[in-house]
Amino acid sequence: MKKEISICWLRRDLRLKDNAALYYALKGKFPVLVLFIFDKNILKKLDNKSDARITFIYQTLAEIKEGLEKKGSSLLVKFDTPEKAWPAILDEYNVKGVYANHDYEPYATKRDDSLGEFLRSEDVAFQTYKDQVIFEKSEIVKDDGKPYSVFTPYYRQWLKKLNDFYVKSYPTGKYLKNLFQTSSLPLLTLEELGFKKSDQQFPSNHFEKKLKDYNKERDYPAKDATTHLGLHLRFGTVSIREVVREAQEQKADKWLSELAWREFYMMILWHYPHVIDHAFKPAYDNIKWRNNETEFKAWCEGKTGYPIVDAGMRQLNETGFMHNRVRMVVASFLCKHLLIDWRWGETYFAEKLLDYEQASNVGGWQWACGSGNDAAPYFRVFNPELQLKKFDQKMEYVFKWAPEYQNAILPIPIVEHTFARDRILAAFKKALA
Repeated sequence: MKKEISICWLRRDLRLKDNAALYYALKGKFPVLVLFIFDKNILKKLDNKSDARITFIYQTLAEIKEGLEKKGSSLLVKFDTPEKAWPAILDEYNVKGVYANHDYEPYATKRDDSLGEFLRSEDVAFQTYKDQVIFEKSEIVKDDGKPYSVFTPYYRQWLKKLNDFYVKSYPTGKYLKNLFQTSSLPLLTLEELGFKKSDQQFPSNHFEKKLKDYNKERDYPAKDATTHLGLHLRFGTVSIREVVREAQEQKADKWLSELAWREFYMMILWHYPHVIDHAFKPAYDNIKWRNNETEFKAWCEGKTGYPIVDAGMRQLNETGFMHNRVRMVVASFLCKHLLIDWRWGETYFAEKLLDYEQASNVGGWQWACGSGNDAAPYFRVFNPELQLKKFDQKMEYVFKWAPEYQNAILPIPIVEHTFARDRILAAFKKALA
């Protein structure tokens, strides 16, 4: 007779340390087998078969597997849709309970709702926990119970509620003796998943030293003073609780607010899932976009004639990363200078960004467009030339990523700023009339 076990299903929480679902699984009644599913529903949408994110996940899983095997267990890896993988897992093992952490994206919530129904029909308990945020869903709401739609009052409440209880780590290490004991299980190769190994360099998840000067230096792209932690937060290779504690200890107030922005957008996506492909402010769906494909191609390739825009897009295309300040500038430029639908830009970022996170990406693009959660009026239009003078005055960042701007003959701008500003304001006024 097969041994009764529980399964801890890792998704975007790829670590054994300080993991809520793993902690509760290990403290449960049955020995725990850790699982990861390479989800065909997600992978089939990736056109780039050298997508660096798949290599990052794969390498991380290999490390997790090694850690589990040191404890006499292993990592169960499946390559299928969850709908097909789970019946096969229940055939293979005598599963009594499944543990996982919450995911707030619409695809994930539907997946988990369906899985919950299936597991209940098989008399298997399914329990999920908060892990990737400090506050989720309706934990930070207005006095009337409605979600906030503007960040500043949300953040005031977020800070007010934050205390030691919410940032305390889950001591999973104490309970690893309760892992299911098994011989080493196979880990598929990248080729078997339909992908090739990427040579992309991944940032370290050691961010502590970056916080010292973050408040002062974060806006200057040449200084590279941001934490590069987005990839690790996206896939859960670092604990949000650890990150917030460190920010508190170092009094990195601005970094703390950036972490809260991430949770704000997750809360918005949870309550208003329509924002994935519709404006948060419905009137902005009436904007008549130009959507010129030649100009969009020039933006994608970093050939707009605006130095900071071109440098940002080249950095993205080459590294899968773009500096935070520059992200705002290039997004504003696409929507407001070129009058191209924010969804086009959001989709391009989704393909290219190593740290792509749906809630933050959609939220950031709608913020730049003016159609999202922003208290500022729609007529804020970033001037890319002023942004360059303010944040890359010596053009160190630009010369690194778009070296042609060192030449005597400079690229001709794709559109003139004042003309573009007048055009977008007229388009917005017409749409919002």
